[in-house]
Amino acid sequence: MLISMTGFGSAQTTGASIGRISVEIRSVNHKFLEVVSHLPEGFLSLEENIKKAIEAKIKRGRVTCAVNIAQPQAGKVFINESLLKDYLCALKKMQRHLNIQDGISLETLIHLPGVLSLAENNITGARLWLRLRPLLDKALEKLSHTRVKEGRALHLYLKGRAGTLKGNLGMIKKRFKKIISQKAFGMLNEEERSSFLKEADITEETERLAFHISNFLRKLDMNGPVGKELDFIAQEMQRESNTMGAKSCDAQMSAIAIRLKSEVEKIREQVQNIE
Repeated sequence: MLISMTGFGSAQTTGASIGRISVEIRSVNHKFLEVVSHLPEGFLSLEENIKKAIEAKIKRGRVTCAVNIAQPQAGKVFINESLLKDYLCALKKMQRHLNIQDGISLETLIHLPGVLSLAENNITGARLWLRLRPLLDKALEKLSHTRVKEGRALHLYLKGRAGTLKGNLGMIKKRFKKIISQKAFGMLNEEERSSFLKEADITEETERLAFHISNFLRKLDMNGPVGKELDFIAQEMQRESNTMGAKSCDAQMSAIAIRLKSEVEKIREQVQNIE
């Protein structure tokens, strides 16, 4: 079963004390597994936990995980009584020392730094992780589902392209046998014929391409990460197609060779998305 490296998954939850937490995970093609996390300020310590959870599910691709927290508005006013007493003590001492008769108003006191503040909902990293882990698992499950779904579509597409490639290969082999007999027959001597066959013979290339196509189709039906292997096989198919095009001794063979190269390029483009 092929698995695509492209996908998306998200999950969110809402709680009275912790607010709304959302997780979004996106993945795109990459040579290796790369995990990038975007976390709210103060929660970078959870980056390693997130990375391990993703690595347990995904083997290849560039994965971006974004975590957002919308905390509920604080509803209580906090009075720092200890600080307020210190302010009062200091102000009264200053009054006596400087012989100031003016009283100390409440308005003056509440505007002193740190006296009044809104109570905050402080969420620890450990507390957030307890709520975040199930969301992360849910988002990863959705991501995996989309990657598998796209993998099925890629499987059908690549199998069709490989089938077309096989058909074109059959056509070029048939045309080669016909044209090689015609051209060799019209040559004056054995030396000229031998030189022509040496330059134009594509038997080795067609056999190798046939092997690569069969190997490619076999790998398509295997489980596990096969993207790198398929890419390598596609490179080899491209090499053989290019050589056949270069050795072509006939306009019709050249046209078929161009179609071969076109099919291989389409295959190479799509295998880049396979895990």
